[in-house]
Amino acid sequence: MNKENRDATASVDAGAGAGEDDGEDAHTDTDTPGTGTGVGTDTDTDTDTDERPPGVPGEGGRRRAAARVLHHGATVLAAVAVLAALLLPHKPAHFTTPVFLRLPVEAILGVAVLLLLGPVRTGRARFVVPALAGLALGLTVLVKLLDTGFNSLYKRPFDLVFDWALLDDGHSFLRDSLGRTGAIGAVIGILALALALLVLLVWATVRLDRTLVRQGPAAAGGTLVLGTVWVVCAALGVENTKVPVAASSSAEFVQDRVHEVRAGLRDKEKFAREATRDDFADVPADRLLTGLRGKDVFFVFIESYGRSSLEDPEMGPPVSALLAEEERRLGKAGWDSRSAYLTAPTYGAGSWLAHSTFNSGLWVGNQQRYRNLTSGERLTLTGAFQKTGAWRTVGMMPGVTRAWPEGRFYGLDRVYDSRDMGYRGPKFSWTPVPDQFTMSAFQRLEHGKPGRDPIAAKIILASSHNPWAPIPRTLDWDALGDGSVFHTIAKEGKDPKEVWRDPDQVRTEYRKAIEYSLESVLSYTEKYGDEDTVVVFLGDHQAVSTVTQDKLGWDVPVTILARDPAVLDRISDWGWQPGLKPAPDAPVWRMDAFRDRFLTAYGDEKVRGD
Repeated sequence: MNKENRDATASVDAGAGAGEDDGEDAHTDTDTPGTGTGVGTDTDTDTDTDERPPGVPGEGGRRRAAARVLHHGATVLAAVAVLAALLLPHKPAHFTTPVFLRLPVEAILGVAVLLLLGPVRTGRARFVVPALAGLALGLTVLVKLLDTGFNSLYKRPFDLVFDWALLDDGHSFLRDSLGRTGAIGAVIGILALALALLVLLVWATVRLDRTLVRQGPAAAGGTLVLGTVWVVCAALGVENTKVPVAASSSAEFVQDRVHEVRAGLRDKEKFAREATRDDFADVPADRLLTGLRGKDVFFVFIESYGRSSLEDPEMGPPVSALLAEEERRLGKAGWDSRSAYLTAPTYGAGSWLAHSTFNSGLWVGNQQRYRNLTSGERLTLTGAFQKTGAWRTVGMMPGVTRAWPEGRFYGLDRVYDSRDMGYRGPKFSWTPVPDQFTMSAFQRLEHGKPGRDPIAAKIILASSHNPWAPIPRTLDWDALGDGSVFHTIAKEGKDPKEVWRDPDQVRTEYRKAIEYSLESVLSYTEKYGDEDTVVVFLGDHQAVSTVTQDKLGWDVPVTILARDPAVLDRISDWGWQPGLKPAPDAPVWRMDAFRDRFLTAYGDEKVRGD
């Protein structure tokens, strides 16, 4: 090959190489085979480089540019997802912009670990390590979200040991609020979102790991710089709008949850020791409750009847007015009352924890304690009445729709659930039987029977149970019949889906439900009570945070109502206030203190310590 030919060949090669480096296509016009000139054909690609303006990329260049944008965008998305997951708080009040504008130490340490393990990770290990990290991060986020929901509704975090049973109650609430189809759809949607979250974070960590491997020294240098910045910010206490810039919230969250799980597992033995200590276990039957012999004693729990219903400025005045009017009416008939507050072991839900705490004299703050307690032989309030042999003990449980073995633990001779009350009316959202009908059934089935023994009853009023729509209304007692009259009332009521779109509506309907429940027990007392009737009515817990707005703590009102002055004289040293409504400065006891004080006050002189 002569010199001229070699130079020409080199020139062509150089041009081709330049075209490839620029990402441009080196296409030429071509005739359709067999057409000769190609006239009348459309096969020309029209992409000759000599016809493009300078600086304008070809089709291939545009595709590569778009691919680079997508690649970098996906990496940015992965980084944002991981950072958001690490910085995600678990309390509603902490969801603020500055919380997400921090530097998480977990990200810095995670990158450092992946870089250190990079040289030794081969094959599947290169994928498995970041994938497991992403899965762990996803599970942490799910627990944070559960905590957010529980803190929002119940003012406490989700208990990883004991709270799984509450998810079934949550499904029941969805079914009552949205219907069966809506509840199934909601559950499927929640599960799909949870799975999508896990997949997203696994993908994000794997993608970021690959980016770190490609960047190598640059990633190591950046990690060292960010680590130094984090240490300096932590040491100097640098803050952004009172939020520390140096964050370690996820690590602290996981550490706290591990401690809580361990404490929960140890609590079983601790509670067992507490349950064995009972000053009343060996008290002879003839010394128990001597101050109430011959009386009918009703312990009436009003669902979600909390301090907020009396003291919240938006709800308190109407409820207080109702109590004042009922107090006036009952006072004319010779009734007197004393009221105070009890601090409940639960908030927003978990009524059975409050019921068992009140009855047993033990603090039952979780499901494990409840199971252990109800499988034992602890003396309950109603059990003490049963032990004497002087009372027939009865349970009215309108919210129970299936077998309830706990009735034996409570010492109840007879339990009436929603299937036993003769109710033929509609279900009011969660509540199978309206409160007034529950009290009417109690009168028909037990209290109104001639020639009966004195009764000690545990009565649950459930119409004030979340979601508070539709709400029954109080009718003439003689008009209740078999409950069919409530069909029209239920149709006139509000749709819970509509109510829960507006927090103000929720609070209004909650207040109306509490008023209905109070009217049910107080009008029953006025109509059917007598000199030998003693009524103890109380709330089981505060309502959810949507109603309470996280105000006024965990306290619930409690009232003792009687016509016989000797009944209230027995508790004169309690310091409880006269009337149906406790004032803001009324005495406050823990709910587990009630059993012992009640048994002491109404026991014989030796039990009372006189």
